Amino acid sequence: MTLQIFLYITPQITILKGWKIDVFSTRVTMSARDIDRHVALLKKRLSDAKELLSPCRCCPRNCGVDRWKGDTGRCRSTTQLMVASINLHFGEEPPISGSRGSGTIFLTNCNLRCLFCQNYPISQLGTGNAVTVHELASGMIALQRRGAHNINWVTPTHMAPILMEALLIARKRGMDLPVVYNCGGYESLDMLRLWDGIIDIYMPDMKYSNPENARKYSGISDYPKHNRAAILEMHRQVGNLVIDEDGIATRGLLVRHLVLPHDLSGTEEILRFLAEEVSSDTYISLMSQYFPAFHATKVPELSEPLARREYLRAVDILERFRLEEGWVQT
Repeated sequence: MTLQIFLYITPQITILKGWKIDVFSTRVTMSARDIDRHVALLKKRLSDAKELLSPCRCCPRNCGVDRWKGDTGRCRSTTQLMVASINLHFGEEPPISGSRGSGTIFLTNCNLRCLFCQNYPISQLGTGNAVTVHELASGMIALQRRGAHNINWVTPTHMAPILMEALLIARKRGMDLPVVYNCGGYESLDMLRLWDGIIDIYMPDMKYSNPENARKYSGISDYPKHNRAAILEMHRQVGNLVIDEDGIATRGLLVRHLVLPHDLSGTEEILRFLAEEVSSDTYISLMSQYFPAFHATKVPELSEPLARREYLRAVDILERFRLEEGWVQT
């Protein structure tokens, strides 16, 4: 494997196979015909998606609460959209951020309980403001006008049916950018199937291969089982990541894996799964940026940053499985 240095974001990114990002790149946009097709699919599936909120089955927790009546489950959310920020973001993987930025929308709350979450003020403490679906649609249009390469929903899982309604409004108003579903990877297959033909780019985490570690550090013992099923479904829908001539992602699957100290993430089994059961051409972002945040400082095995040798071991595993598409951090 030949690694090329790519000075793009912090921490430094190394590209596993050479890319370039054209600083004068044009935005990837949908044709009018594709927009019409998306609108038709969204109209057809919206009612089915909303039914997943009562009783709630938006994620594999299957809390069963009636969110339309204001009840909350493990994600601490009703049907009210809560958004922490809507802005251009330049720190995603190169084909997502490009030269103009990714149009990120950070959703408040999360269906996971990661003790080490680096976005914990948003995901765990509820930082954010209430918005309507029309306001969120306007936010997507505003990001498009600012030149974003895509609309990037961060932590969308627990609000997926409401996001579907907002996306329908935005598409009707001419929003023509690809949509990135940037999630923790603990997904309902029923909801994912409703996104088929609508979501352009899936960017899920694969956090753990060990159920006990998933339970201990994120509060969900069945994470690996549902995570793998979700990855397979995402890949079935969109295939491997497709990059245009300007180096911008247009469609496909990009998997993120944060290497945890003491191999608590089970990196080898995750990479084996991707190589052998998904595709050896899966794009992987192998992340070294772990540091003890939120409650991690109180957990001995999580209380120190990732050691350099631990990350290099993960890179060696990546090379052993011949997973050559994606990025490592140096």
